Amino acid sequence: MDVSGEIAGGGRGDGRLADNITYFARALRKAGLKIGPGAVIDAVEAVEAIGIGSREEFYTALFAVFVKRHEDKAVFDEAFRLFWRSRELIAKMMQMMLPGTPNIGQKEKSRAGQSRAADALVAEKDRRSAKPEEPEIEFDARFTMSGSEVLRKMDFAQMSAKELAIAKAEIARIQLPFDEVRTRRFRPSNRPKIFDARQTMRASMKTGGDLLLPKFREQRTIHPPLVILADISGSMSQYTRIFLHLLHAMTEKRRRVHTFLFGTRLTNVTRQMRHKDPDEALDACSAAVTDWSGGTRIAETLREFNRLWARRVLGQGASVLLITDGLERDNIEELETEMDRLHRSCRRLIWLNPLLRFDGFEARARGVRAMLPHVDEFRPVHNLEAIGDLVAALSGEGGGRKADPRRYLGRV
Repeated sequence: MDVSGEIAGGGRGDGRLADNITYFARALRKAGLKIGPGAVIDAVEAVEAIGIGSREEFYTALFAVFVKRHEDKAVFDEAFRLFWRSRELIAKMMQMMLPGTPNIGQKEKSRAGQSRAADALVAEKDRRSAKPEEPEIEFDARFTMSGSEVLRKMDFAQMSAKELAIAKAEIARIQLPFDEVRTRRFRPSNRPKIFDARQTMRASMKTGGDLLLPKFREQRTIHPPLVILADISGSMSQYTRIFLHLLHAMTEKRRRVHTFLFGTRLTNVTRQMRHKDPDEALDACSAAVTDWSGGTRIAETLREFNRLWARRVLGQGASVLLITDGLERDNIEELETEMDRLHRSCRRLIWLNPLLRFDGFEARARGVRAMLPHVDEFRPVHNLEAIGDLVAALSGEGGGRKADPRRYLGRV
């Protein structure tokens, strides 16, 4: 849609601009943004009040009203780009939605939030046009993957709002890793493993020493603590919210799960993640973090964690999940030192990097090469299949050569 004529007037004109803003708000709501009727009225009044004279000012006015959460920025940007542009939008998106048809021309790289915005806009366009039903086009899918298999391999950043909802439901039903470690403490046992002389003598005192029945004990096994250090900087914004759903599922079903978020500073959100409702937990995390979708200082935040929190949460064979892309430019020497210290403080350090979704990934960045020698496993975490592999690895099924960080260091 071309709004240049309507924007120049700075007002409602014949009412088309107000209607278009309403339709745009409905599309954003379908894409997952939390927008009510009051926000639509505020947006129209904001356009009238400031006298829009350019596309940038119009974007800023709508952004200030409609975007309330950090993770909604990518979806809003893509929806704004698609909605307020030429009238060839719907035809192009409908071609993109047809499975199995040949793609003529250069393939355009998908943007973050593009699927959610496109689906919402197509649905809104269909509702407004209300054209007679067209003949249904059927596709032969006998030699294609099933929908569930496609969803498991689909990148989180390219999922639509409906697909993200399905992915969140799958994550909520995730089977947590069954990993246990032995402790130095013992517990009573009915199996004749270790003779417990003290409990045997105590039990005999009940009968005055006339009856001496042997008692046994065994070592206690517990689930080790699980510590998550998740990057919430701007480069990780496409995956932040779905990662937090995964961390909430782990926190809800397992004890001693500690969650830390970092960008330019470290924030402990373990208490916020204990809310029963996942959306409430994520909103509490957003309120607690002040540097969401900003810059990143991996070395400084790891130094703060090692100095203030390592002794508290890394006991009893804790495993650490480090979720970041490793794109650190400064303090490379300090980053290597703090990674080595963190690796020595835990039983197992697993680095989850969404950049591994690219088949041709190579460890060329200085930060990545500084971190890789100090991790036990290097894994992707961009889709449901990768999360399933992670749970299997935490259960002790082994990562194999595919997750060995040394294979990436040997490429360059």
